[in-house]
Amino acid sequence: MKKIIQLLSATLFFLVAAFTSAQNKIDWKEKSDFHAVMSQTFHPVEEGNFAPIKARSQELLDKAKAWKSSAIPADFKQVKGIKTSLKQLVSGAKLLNKQVKGNAPDEIIKKELTALHDVFHNIVGLCKAEAH
Repeated sequence: MKKIIQLLSATLFFLVAAFTSAQNKIDWKEKSDFHAVMSQTFHPVEEGNFAPIKARSQELLDKAKAWKSSAIPADFKQVKGIKTSLKQLVSGAKLLNKQVKGNAPDEIIKKELTALHDVFHNIVGLCKAEAH
């Protein structure tokens, strides 16, 4: 009987963990779209390669605007700071795009891209905090 209770307890634990994990995978297409461009431009800059961000800064801005304009998933609608952070994301992407188009020095572009990356991670953190 003790082994049956242990088996049932273990099974229940894994079912709860699987259910919780599935709930935390809320799809927000525009977030994923922005992340794809961010990762494909930010990581090369970390290695000194500025070509991707110089070629795609407008695309990054467009993805930020699309994300800001998108419907916030129901699970995140009550999260404080999401709308403000999305506004910051667009503002940062506009500034970055302006710097790139104005041929700003690489160190300025890196600074602005890093700041934008930080705002992105702040939003992701807000989403994860609410999902838990």
